[in-house]
Parts: sequence; structure tokens; C-alpha cells
Amino acid sequence: MPRTPRPTIVLVGHGMVGQRFLEELASRKVTERARVVVLCEEPRPAYDRVHLTSYFSGTSPEELSLVDDGFMAEHGIELHLGDPAVSIDREARTVTSRAGLEIGYDTLVLATGSHPFVPPVPGGDATGCFVYRTVEDLLAIEEYARGSRIGTVVGGGLLGLEAAGALGGLGLETHVVEFNPRLMALQIDEGGGAALRRTVEGMGLVVHTGVGGKEITTGGDGAVVSMTLSDGSVIDTDMVVFSAGVRPRDRLARACGLAVGERGGVVVDERCRSTSDPSVYAVGECARAVDGTVYGLVAPGYEMARVAAETIAGGTGASFTGADTSTKLKLLGVDVASFGDPHGSAEGSLDVVYSDSRAGVYKKLVIGSDGTLLGGVLVGDAEAYGTLRPLTGSVPPVAPERLVLPAGVGAPAALGPSALPDEAVICSCHNVTKGAVRAAVTDHRCSTVPEVKKCTRAGTGCGSCVKVLSTLVDDELEANGVTVDKGLCGCFAHTRGELYEIVRTRRLTSFAELLDGHGREEARGGDGCEVCKPTVASIIASLAPTLGADGYILDGEQAALQDTNDHFLANLQRNGSYSVVPRVPGGEITPEKLVVLGEVARDFGLYTKITGAQRIDLLGARVDQLPAIWARLVDAGFESGHAYGKALRTVKSCVGQTWCRYGVQDSVRMAIALELRYRGLRAPHKLKSGVSGCQRECAEARSKDFGVIATANGWNLYVGGNGGATPRHADLLAQDLSDAELVRLIDRFLMFYIRTADRLERTSAWLDRIEGGLDHVRDVVVHDSLGLCDELEALMAEHVANYRDEWAETLNDPERLRRFVSFVNAPDTPDPSVRFVAEREQVKPDLTLLSGPDIPVRTLEGTASR
Repeated sequence: MPRTPRPTIVLVGHGMVGQRFLEELASRKVTERARVVVLCEEPRPAYDRVHLTSYFSGTSPEELSLVDDGFMAEHGIELHLGDPAVSIDREARTVTSRAGLEIGYDTLVLATGSHPFVPPVPGGDATGCFVYRTVEDLLAIEEYARGSRIGTVVGGGLLGLEAAGALGGLGLETHVVEFNPRLMALQIDEGGGAALRRTVEGMGLVVHTGVGGKEITTGGDGAVVSMTLSDGSVIDTDMVVFSAGVRPRDRLARACGLAVGERGGVVVDERCRSTSDPSVYAVGECARAVDGTVYGLVAPGYEMARVAAETIAGGTGASFTGADTSTKLKLLGVDVASFGDPHGSAEGSLDVVYSDSRAGVYKKLVIGSDGTLLGGVLVGDAEAYGTLRPLTGSVPPVAPERLVLPAGVGAPAALGPSALPDEAVICSCHNVTKGAVRAAVTDHRCSTVPEVKKCTRAGTGCGSCVKVLSTLVDDELEANGVTVDKGLCGCFAHTRGELYEIVRTRRLTSFAELLDGHGREEARGGDGCEVCKPTVASIIASLAPTLGADGYILDGEQAALQDTNDHFLANLQRNGSYSVVPRVPGGEITPEKLVVLGEVARDFGLYTKITGAQRIDLLGARVDQLPAIWARLVDAGFESGHAYGKALRTVKSCVGQTWCRYGVQDSVRMAIALELRYRGLRAPHKLKSGVSGCQRECAEARSKDFGVIATANGWNLYVGGNGGATPRHADLLAQDLSDAELVRLIDRFLMFYIRTADRLERTSAWLDRIEGGLDHVRDVVVHDSLGLCDELEALMAEHVANYRDEWAETLNDPERLRRFVSFVNAPDTPDPSVRFVAEREQVKPDLTLLSGPDIPVRTLEGTASR
């Protein structure tokens, strides 16, 4: 009996919604019984367009990818990159691609998204005009900006402000032109728009509202030189970026006769099927839903993808009739959120407003005549969004005015996530309710946030619900009788922050004393564990000057608390050798010091690598070689770079105004000063910093724990950035600071972080976790709301005054040097029966390894055949 051929599903478009559709198909095992073909216009697989602007802060296009390695191969999906569909023959049920590929289909899914709307401005197609939609658009903007001084963005919505931030970050004087009377007119009201405008203008952007572009003027070379606005004013500008909204990409649908809406979008039913042809589906921004809306947010697109996949898989219960358009964003470092009915369009609705123009905070709740929360707008402080949005449609358990007042004055603890009903949607990206989260804990035995994320997908989208999610998990565990242990480890029931306070107030300098006096009953008298020992060692080291302790981490009991890296003052590498990383403050180094580094590397056979943090890494040293290496380095004026410790690593710097034509401050001088001030500062996790001499941000300061960017009036201080596995853009803490103001605020910020952060918690995670977030930290370290600033400054002053280089101290003490041996049975020389082999030597690479047997290989000496 002949086999029935597998049905073919063709997906046209491979953006965020298209990839989600493929994942939904795979989760229902449709890919096992159907051929799935994807036609993608862009040269790369689906990527996170929501966070596209993070490219300008160092995120690579590859890091933005939404497609896991091996996903397509695992599920047998045929992906054609750079080959979009150009025509659809519904009668023959075929799709033809630009390359001429003709594919027959049983089911066709359109996920073509949207295209940027470019207003009909004369000159809008001139050289120097761009749109802001794809990775390729950003690459082109970045390249053109290198030769530009002024940029103009047409559009003051979400993408327009992101584009403006990008141009400002590239060092351009930036104008924003918005036809509506306020910024982000669709999402926020007049008061919120005014607050947002004040904040972004304070960042240096020039905002023009209530006007449009009338004409773009070009020079003799055809490139943009100015833009005339509808009110007759003229902006001198070198480039124009259009970000004035989007339109559904429905050209293919129109051409093949599918019904589209009056303002575009393929008309679909509640199951996302075209009303013209049941074998054709449309999802995302190219579809017009049954409520007549074309949704431009990713969360509704994801829900449409789920409904389409469920229907194609044979399900009958899934439907899409509309979606929540609530959104929480961070624009130019400013929190902006809206939910429900933010404009109060319901009859009889009332507003409850809190505004603090000094702090750039605006909050408005829309309340129905019966007390029901209908919606709201939050600008500058969106901390309550995760609780308020799920309460929409219900009567809050406290008076509305208490919901908008600042923390400590407004809503009581009872208005936390526990007050939400089970049907409240916690994660709008994946439509996960509070009840689903509770079920994951109770029914599926999830006991941690990562486990709940994996089970429900909550928190894996935009991430704005993670804080609420964490609270719900803990609450549900406690409701089930599970004690949620927030202690540091099995030895201590206290958190790291609590242990810090105990050590500080009791002036303890001994781990044993701390464990015996404040450890869990069963741990007292013991030796501690691999979690608490290095944590307490770090606390004691950071407080050593205040405690009257020596502060040297390898003296007495402190030595036994250290992990391997701190124990040998070097980073252990994968082959058992160690790395040597001398400090090079600000990346500035003399020729004489470079010669010393080269000689040491040569004499000890070390592999050398210039790091991304502007210093030189010497790898491959044996333990017994470390003192001899460091003796030569210390003699040459080098000191420990603390690459092995949970401490300040580096303060990266661009060349600043001394050399760069764009520089407005001496970034090198400031970077050196900061690195020398905070060197050796022990913290809950490593610390990285950067100082950029202008808004072009060449030192990538906003991806650092604390970053500094020069302005014409001083320095802007950003905090909480992280360029690691979970990148986070740093937030603006204060702006236009003098040298003294900058140093004082960094002192306070670092000491407050060290005082309150958890073990191994980067500043980025700490800011996301700490109650009140950035606003609370700003109140503490800028406005001294807790009266701690004098104490924090004094702690830092003690550290600076008592700093000593750990390697110089070690070399001057024969007893300390005794630990640096490769073999305890042969302390003076390595065991002669052991031969050390370099895992990677710095030699001329053998290029023939990269060639076939008859392929010519170009070498330094000429061309040869293998």
C-alpha cells in the first residue's frame, strides 16, 4: 500500500512571531508528520527585534538570535534565508520565492510582519535617510553616523525614541520630530508625555512636537543637509531616521486575492485563518484580528502563533479574539508603562494622579465609578506595574491614591502579588496566569523560579514579570508548608547582607567566631562550607580597615577561607596552570612596561593575550613560577590586577578629548583615577567599569557595573550594567556631575551595594531584586534618604587609605611565599619525573590545517601547495 505523502506547511516570514509559530508546531509534534518550509527575507534567522537597540550597547546580532542551535535540524524544518516569497498561487497552492523556488503547500502561514511607514516628505529618499527596523538598518545607520554630526528622528513613539537614543549614543546631536502634541501619544497621556519629555530633554535630546517634516534638503552630493518642518523652522542635520510607525506587510495577500482590512492587514477569523481561504493563516503584525485590530506588539503575535499552531495540529478549542495591549518599556533609561485604558475613554471614569516633576515621576490610575481599576500610566517609576496590570478590571483592596504614592507612603505589603486573583495574567508575553504559576509549584513540584519558567514559560519574554513571579513562587511554597530558606547556606540562616551587618556591628574578624555565634545550631563548631567561607572572607576583607584587621587575605584563618584563585592570587585555567594579569589603569601603559611584559612572557614561556578590558593576560604559569614572575613585574612598577578576586577588575577607557575629535572630557585621566581609587575593593561579585569621553560610548560604559559618560557639562553616572551572560543596560543615576560629585556618588553606590547585595550577585541582578529598585538606590546614595551617606563615604575612605598591593605584600614575606609550590614533596624544584607541556604556544599558525590537499596556502613567505 503506497505511503500517504506528508502534508506541507509553508511559513512566509521568519521574525519573532514566525519563530514562535515553529516552536508551537514542534511542541505539538506537527513537525514529525508534516514537511515545514520557511521562506525568510532577511539573511539571518529570527532575532529579538524588541531588544534590537541593544546592538548599540555591544550586543551582537548573534546574541539577539531567537533560534537555538540545532533547532531547525532537530525538527526537520527547511529554512531558506535571504529568499522571500514573491508570489502565491492559491488555485495551484504554490508559493514562489525570489530565487525561483516553487513550493506546493497544504497549509500556508503568513508571518510577514510590518514595514516602516515613511511619510511622503520630498527628499525622503536622499542619501542619509534611513528606517529603523532590522539589523541591516542599524548597521547602515552606524556606518553613516561615523561621518555625521547631527541626526534627526522623525517619530516620537517607542521605536523613534529608541532610534534617538541610538543616535545620541553614537555621539550625534539628536532631534526628535513628532507630529502629535506629545511623545508616545498612543501609550501615555498628556501628563505622562510631559514628564517623559522633560526627562529626555535633560539627556540632551532636542524635542519638536506638534510638527511634521515638510521637506528634506540635500547638498550637491545628494546627501541630506537640513530638514524643514511644517511650522517653517529648519533643522540642520546630516542624517534622518524615519520611525513614524509601521504598516502591515500584506502585499502578497493583496496580490493573490485575500481579503485585507481598510487600513491593511489580512482579515482572519478567531482561529487566525484567512476569511478568504481556510488553507491560509496570518499571524502577527500582518493580520487583522476579528476585533478589527492590527496588533503591533509581540505578545498578541505570540498568542496568534499559538492559536494557529493548535488549529493546524487538529485542536478546536483555541481562539484569538483580542489581546491586552499593556506594555512596560525602558526608553533611554526611563521606565514607561501603560495598561488597560490609559486615556480614560470609559464614560464616567476618574483619574488619580501623582506627579513629581523634580524626580521625573508621573503616575495616573483610571478608576471607574464603582471603584474598578480601568487602566493607568506610569512614567519614571513603573515598579508597581507587575501588580497593577493584573488588578485591572477589579476593585483594588486599598484606596487608589495609595497605589500611586511613593514606596513607604503608598500601598501596604498586602497589595503584593498574593492579593491578585488566580485569573490575573502575570506574564502577558505568554499569557500565563497566577493560577498557572501556583499550579506549577503545587501540581508540578517546581520549587524555584527557573523551574517555573521552564514549566510555564512565564518570565522568558520581556522579563518584566520576574520579580512578581519570584514572590508568587515563594508564597506558594510557604502556603504548601514548605519553609522557604533564604539563608546563605546550610551553615547560616542569615543572608549575606545580614552577615555583613553582624560582622560590621559586632566588629568580628574571625570566621570561626561568626559561625559559632551566629551560625545554624548544627553548623557551630564546624569548618563551614564552600559557599559561606569565601563569602565571609570577602565581607571581612571589605571591612578590614574599619574592623582594625590586617586585611591581607592570606594571613592566618583568612587563607583557609579563600577559593583556589584567591589562595594563589591568580586565576586557575582549564589545564591546571595559572594566569598573571597585572593592573594597567585605564589601559594606559608605557613602552618600558610593555617591554617588561614581553620579556617575562618570553622567559617563562607564557601565552599572551590582550584582553577586552585593555590589559595583557599572561597565561600558562605554574604555581611555583608565580612569585618569580611577580617579582619582576612588581620591580617594574606593576601591581595585582585582581583578575582572580571578587573585586574591581578594570575601568575601561577610550582615548578621550586628548586624542579624539569627539571627546568632551579627559576620560583616560578619570578612568585611571577611578581604577586606582577602587582597586582591591572586595565585593559580592566582580566589578567592571568604563569611562567614555563622549556619547559615542567607545568604552561601552553602559554595559558595566558602574559606567561614566562625559557630557559638555561634566559626567553622567550609569549603574547596574552587565555585559555577561544576561546583558543589562546600565541605568542613569545622576547627570552632569563634577569630578568630586562623581567620585562621591560612586563611593556611596559601591558601598551600599557591598552592604546589601547577596552572594555572587552582580549589581545588575541586585538592582532588579532590591525593593524599590533604582529609585530606592537613588534615594539612598543621591538624596541620603536613610542617612547612611556619611558612613558609606567613611567606609570607602578607609579602604582607599589602607590599600596595599597583595602581590607586593606576599613577595616581602618568606612565610607567605611557602604556599607557592607545585608539589609538597619537592618544594624547591618541580618533580624531575614530571614533564610540563604547554597546551597552547604562541607560534606561527599552521595555515595548511585550514586547506584541502591541493589548495594553495598563502603564508608570510609566499604561496605553497599542501
